[in-house]
Amino acid sequence: MNNRIEALPPINAVKKKSLVPIMIIGVLFFVFGFVTWINAILIPYFKIACELNHFQSYLVAFAFYIAYLVMSLPAAYLLKRIGFKKGMMVGFWIMSIGALIFVPAAMQRAYPLFLAGLFTIGMGLAILQTAANPYITILGDKERAAQRFSIMGICNKAAGIIAPLLFAAVIIRPTDKQLFADIPNMAADVRAQVLDELVMRVAAPYAVVAVLLFALGLFVRYSALPEIDTEDGAARSSGSVLGFPHLVLGAVAIFFHVGSQVIAVDSIINYASSMGMPFGEAKVFPSYTLTATITGYLLGITFIPKLISQLTALRICTVLGIVLSCLVLVLRGEVTILGHTTDISVWCVVLLGFANAMIWAGVWPLALDGLGRFIKTGASLLVMGLCGNAIMPLLYGYWADGHGLREAYWILLPCYAYLIFYAFYAYRLRSWTRKTKIHA
Repeated sequence: MNNRIEALPPINAVKKKSLVPIMIIGVLFFVFGFVTWINAILIPYFKIACELNHFQSYLVAFAFYIAYLVMSLPAAYLLKRIGFKKGMMVGFWIMSIGALIFVPAAMQRAYPLFLAGLFTIGMGLAILQTAANPYITILGDKERAAQRFSIMGICNKAAGIIAPLLFAAVIIRPTDKQLFADIPNMAADVRAQVLDELVMRVAAPYAVVAVLLFALGLFVRYSALPEIDTEDGAARSSGSVLGFPHLVLGAVAIFFHVGSQVIAVDSIINYASSMGMPFGEAKVFPSYTLTATITGYLLGITFIPKLISQLTALRICTVLGIVLSCLVLVLRGEVTILGHTTDISVWCVVLLGFANAMIWAGVWPLALDGLGRFIKTGASLLVMGLCGNAIMPLLYGYWADGHGLREAYWILLPCYAYLIFYAFYAYRLRSWTRKTKIHA
């Protein structure tokens, strides 16, 4: 029996066939989120354990996400050669190898080796992202793509809420608050011994993660997930994938979106700590930010396309993002919310999670619209945009070292300015030499 998704099947058949694949992809997005958002804890943790400055600590994000730039086009080639399911199995196994690298890295307290492990995990994840996102675009009505992306986003961000808290519970002990305060005053040999013990705590959790990722690879390989056949699609185009301006500019939009999103999540612990909040209390703030994102997803599922279009939701989120970024820079004053007393700007960073909710879900269907046989390569180009997660936090960390953590948030302003440009104008372009409006 042919196990591929054929072009233009009956609508009822699509819905019936799509349910199980979407559930499987939902599990994958949960795994993506768990592996990805754990960086929010690793950045401040390695900053202490490996004695790093802000710029060096954000190399965690750089090493992890720069793999998307390196691996995305090879991932598209791999998927064409061996298929989506085998390709995703290979992706999971590469991630498993990356997790195993954490064990010798912890034994030597070797930060470059940790970065090598993160880069390897990112390579595997690039393959998985290149394969998984087209499923969400293709499996169902185009007008409801944002709904499906929102469901996947909930899976991803729910894992993002759980992962930092679970990881922190495993590696951070109640007595660590005093330990972290005492480390700078310790003698060199005592400090080295304490830091060696501290960093070894990550070895066992990542060994377990390596086994689970290997098993997940086997699960996907033999699951009911079908292959996607895009070569026989109705829309065919000649030339290069770079001939689609809305796709290329969409990849740039993804670059700025994910960069601004990861800054909001990964920087908030250090930012809240800079406002006098203990590390043990600040560790929950990434979860607050991701909860705000999930709230946005739920509203998107509820209102799209019944009350507003996915394009309108994208426009609202981009404008809200630039407004909140400005408020982070200018608002000052302590407030008490959910039992936490801190500067109000910290909560503006939390609310950026809400603003980011529908941007990914809005850009992907717009950028992949009308690609036909180029959809695999187009998806890989969009996944390359995820290297924004590598570059933008590094720029934030560099600026934070020189000018302060609050002032470094200015980096968000050009990100959201470009996203507004794409949401209101650039998504319409179908030619580099002639402007064609396709959407109302």
